Amino acid sequence: LTLAVVLPERNLTYPWAWPRVGPAVRLATAAVNARPDLLPGFTLRWVFGNSEDQHGVCSEMAAPLVAVDLWLAHHPAAFLGPGCVYTAAPVARFTRHWQLPLVTAGFEAHGFDDKQEQFGLTTRTGPSHRKLGELGVQLHRRFNWTRRALLVYWDERVDDRPYFFAAEGLYVQLPTLRNLTVMDIVFRDGGNFSFIIQEIKNKGR
Repeated sequence: LTLAVVLPERNLTYPWAWPRVGPAVRLATAAVNARPDLLPGFTLRWVFGNSEDQHGVCSEMAAPLVAVDLWLAHHPAAFLGPGCVYTAAPVARFTRHWQLPLVTAGFEAHGFDDKQEQFGLTTRTGPSHRKLGELGVQLHRRFNWTRRALLVYWDERVDDRPYFFAAEGLYVQLPTLRNLTVMDIVFRDGGNFSFIIQEIKNKGR
């Protein structure tokens, strides 16, 4: 019984990087195999594929190619990872097509809550940005912030866009409050701070 692992091989800026997760995978595999009653007639093993590009960052090109290679070569029963949004999305679509479960510690974006269609076999073990949005809704209710919300976030579109996806959870959930106007502003590094502050002053309350 094979577990396919698709994670960043070296980049420790990712909490789900292989040097962090690998020891747990090895320990879990050994623990399962030490108890024949858990998977009678099977031996659990894992195979690894790197989701990084040549610069060491999550790659939406490398991850699905590695996943397909592992699927063709090893016929895994499940996938562990990827974690980054842009790498996990295509792999999760493939695993749904193959009818295989995928477990990930990342994949936080709001859009991956869709369990009816393409992400029906994906299980996230970490936090989701939907929950962040629901927290925002509860804070607005608790403090009676009922008119306007302004989201200011940084979005360079050259990385994994963590701020965009974090703001997305709030942007989607806050309108569930009646009569609340939600606006958003993209803040860029080296941008006009005076403009941002004025926008917050004028529109954020």
